Amino acid sequence: MTDGDEEIKEKDDLLPEDEAEVEEDGYTLDRKTIAAILFSVDADDRDKLVELMEPLHAADIADLLEQINAYDRRRLIELYGKEFDGEILSELGESIREEVISVLNPEVLADAVRELDSDDVVDLVEDLEDEQQVAILGALEESDRAAVEQALSYPEESAGRLMQREVVAVPEFWNVGQAIDYMRERDGLPEQFYHVILTDPRFKPVAHVTLGKLMASKRATPLMEITEPGFMTFEATEDEGDVAYAFNQYHLISGPVVDENDRLVGVITIDDAMIVLDEEHDEDMLRLAGVSEESSLTDRVVETTKRRFPWLAVNLVTAILASLVIAQFEATIAEFVALAVLMPIVASMGGNAGTQSLTVAVRSIATKDLTGANVWRVIRRECLVGLVNGVIFAVVMGIVGILWFGSPGLGYVIAAAMVINLVVAGLAGTVIPVVLERVGVDPALASGAFVTTVTDIVGFFAFLGLAGVILL
Repeated sequence: MTDGDEEIKEKDDLLPEDEAEVEEDGYTLDRKTIAAILFSVDADDRDKLVELMEPLHAADIADLLEQINAYDRRRLIELYGKEFDGEILSELGESIREEVISVLNPEVLADAVRELDSDDVVDLVEDLEDEQQVAILGALEESDRAAVEQALSYPEESAGRLMQREVVAVPEFWNVGQAIDYMRERDGLPEQFYHVILTDPRFKPVAHVTLGKLMASKRATPLMEITEPGFMTFEATEDEGDVAYAFNQYHLISGPVVDENDRLVGVITIDDAMIVLDEEHDEDMLRLAGVSEESSLTDRVVETTKRRFPWLAVNLVTAILASLVIAQFEATIAEFVALAVLMPIVASMGGNAGTQSLTVAVRSIATKDLTGANVWRVIRRECLVGLVNGVIFAVVMGIVGILWFGSPGLGYVIAAAMVINLVVAGLAGTVIPVVLERVGVDPALASGAFVTTVTDIVGFFAFLGLAGVILL
């Protein structure tokens, strides 16, 4: 074994032991490849680094940069130099994108940015500091820079920010042969596109033709005879979440974007729409957990602490409210110490049941499946589910209470409290997000704290209140 092989093995051994399991999954970097890349960086061997990086997809390189530490990341980028591809920047998470841009040589950055489509450039620069924005925009050709600046003039998270300006549009009165000749002669076609957009004399999109139908039709065929049904356009100011929903709902591949005068200004493709859907799903999951949607594994301790602290503070307040309820029954608890043992069970079951209903409701609101037409049916179903589960667990806990503490009365109390709390959990988990959505508050962001508070207070009040009536 050579010295280089020994050092690669040492770096390989430094990776987590469970990495061996991860690499068995598809589409993940092999740990030996990571170790070899890091060794080439340590050895300052640029040729070897380029050889190892060349087969990797931009997304894999982005994952690699996110997984290694900042010191190794800087050295790798500097050694990789002009081979750095613009697609890597597009795949990087926002948390380290600024760091990578600051490390890149200005000439390398300029070349990398020029390779990107306009929508990728917009996504790249919109969250950067002004100085970095100027650096990237300055690397673009004048026409490309103007297109990106116009896109940045649209509201954040709008179709105008999401679209790419590179489109293939032809007059509606052309035939197949004219369209094919035009595309063959035109320079600068988008690298990927799915439709040829047909426009009227005022440059308003009226229909589109798939490339498959275009190539399968005779040259003399008028384009308007082979247009696709279900043609839709999107306003540049329309919310990107609504656009992504339309793509998913109506199985769109691409859609033209129009300005306030209905003139064609760009196109949105399915890959961008799906990215928005994935981001919204991630945001909902993080918000339900009381974590900022900007959170990432690469965030620093201080940043992570600042983002999580407010929600922990809210949970502290709700916990105090639940404790105030408990304080009202000090005498009952002092008389029956067993109540203190069983209280967490009632609260925990209610909290979990409420979270289940809440998750379903928030997801249904996001996908527009939960509407005014079916909201009462959904609420009734969740309450009935809570009732059935409550009765089942009431029987279980009633038996536990009798056998554990030898008190039939205690068994009745916890059984009744379990039924009440699970029914209320189903009700609160559905009603609270619906109400918040109606008043304009993001249900994913605020529902969790409210539902937990309700289930804790109701659970403690029902359990201790019934105990005070039945056992004393």
